[in-house]
Amino acid sequence: MLSCLLTHCGNQNMTYLRNSAVPVFLSAALVLIGINFLSPSQSNVYAQGTIATEQATVQPTQQSTEETAEQSTAPALPAEQPDSFLAGPEVAGHTAWVLVSCALVLFMTAPGLAMFYGGLVRKKNVLSIAMQCVFLMGLMTVIWAVYGYSLAFGGSSPFIGNFQYLFMNNVARTWNEQLGQPMTPMHDLIPTLPRLLHMLFQGMFFIISPALICGAFAERMKFSAMVAFSVLWGTFVYCPLAHWVWGGGILAYGGAYSILGGSLDFAGGTVVHVSSGVSALVAAYVIGPRLGHRHEPMPPHNLTYTALGASMLWVGWFGFNAGSALAADGVAISAFVVTHFAAAAGAVTWAAIEGLKRGKPSVLGACSGAVAGLVCITPAAGHVGPMASIVMGAIAGWVCYVACSSLKARCGYDDSLDAFGIHGIGGTVGAVLTGVFATRAVLNLNQGNPIGMIEGNYSTVIGQIAAVAITWVFAAVVSYALLKLIDLTIGLRVPSHVERQGLDITQHGEEGYIFL
Repeated sequence: MLSCLLTHCGNQNMTYLRNSAVPVFLSAALVLIGINFLSPSQSNVYAQGTIATEQATVQPTQQSTEETAEQSTAPALPAEQPDSFLAGPEVAGHTAWVLVSCALVLFMTAPGLAMFYGGLVRKKNVLSIAMQCVFLMGLMTVIWAVYGYSLAFGGSSPFIGNFQYLFMNNVARTWNEQLGQPMTPMHDLIPTLPRLLHMLFQGMFFIISPALICGAFAERMKFSAMVAFSVLWGTFVYCPLAHWVWGGGILAYGGAYSILGGSLDFAGGTVVHVSSGVSALVAAYVIGPRLGHRHEPMPPHNLTYTALGASMLWVGWFGFNAGSALAADGVAISAFVVTHFAAAAGAVTWAAIEGLKRGKPSVLGACSGAVAGLVCITPAAGHVGPMASIVMGAIAGWVCYVACSSLKARCGYDDSLDAFGIHGIGGTVGAVLTGVFATRAVLNLNQGNPIGMIEGNYSTVIGQIAAVAITWVFAAVVSYALLKLIDLTIGLRVPSHVERQGLDITQHGEEGYIFL
């Protein structure tokens, strides 16, 4: 695989680059404009002292929880609070926004991802996609409530959580005999955020991550194998990564155990997209291509579903990214804006490349470009400004186009619905570019000192690259081991006759379309 990637990026790719000169130069120009236009204007602001001399009050986010806790000078609040506190003006608005964000992120899995993926498969497999998404909404929720949240966010180990929140202990509301009223446990580092709400919001990420991987082995994996893999992957890949990045572990930005300073990952670039994308690539290789791959036509059966699903993902992503501010504040507003801008730039760029190369921009291309832009901006949503997000979305649209067309064809893997090409590649690009465009003007995580390369701090990019590399290796190795274990026990793939008949009728006893 590595040699194929190197070959693709080397001499064999020059012909493609020559044929795509306009989008290549456009992306390069956008990077130069972003760095040379944005950096001076921000430097002028700093020179005027309007930011550098301020002691900014930063709302804690899921990226900055530990840092803001260390910097806070406010008196500590009780670990549990009554309903009167939660209804107060300082808490109720933030709580309402995060609750809405929980619904938006769940909306991304179903109907969003279910329709996006469902339209891309053949009609004999459309229900299998819907079943995977809906069932994972249930399965991963139960795992998260029982032990997943505790492994991801419990304790202070640099590698994995403990059983602090096992079975919702120290999370669920309790009855206080002395006060004679129910009490709500609060987040120990964010005293205005109910622990129960933090658990719920993070659980929505836990749900969608394995659902993304399903796009790589669509139309050929046993339902039982998918269930087993999702449970094991969530336990041994997602939970450790979430703890490393958001739980004070080895990849936490500026943490005590951080490798090369840790990484900026505002809403899940490495934890969700890189990990699921890389695992999807491994799954595609281990399970093998679909029957008839490259020999039989396999067009999407309903692009209307795909377009509607992509639109739902676009809307839901506002909760994914802006909700990760964990408050209704300026950071959430900025994250909302850059999420929209990056998606817009990605959609326009992908469609423009198709128009230049093929003469006709496609609906699927515009939808894929929008999702690529959304994936790319995810780690950067709370760290970059609006114009930088347009640059990032455009770059993601072009790079993911190359990955889904040229790279996949040359390397020969059957990533059925481009889970790796969009989430693995887009997440990697976004994580690295976060280190380029991150600015203290959006979220001051470094006590007023420069954060990203655009401000003159090059160390953040190094930390981002290190985090991406670690995530790639960890997700690939563990996913490969889990897939091989499942293959040796219950088997990964359906028999060939079952695959040809379709998973809807053979795995679930139903058909997506019945015309009487």
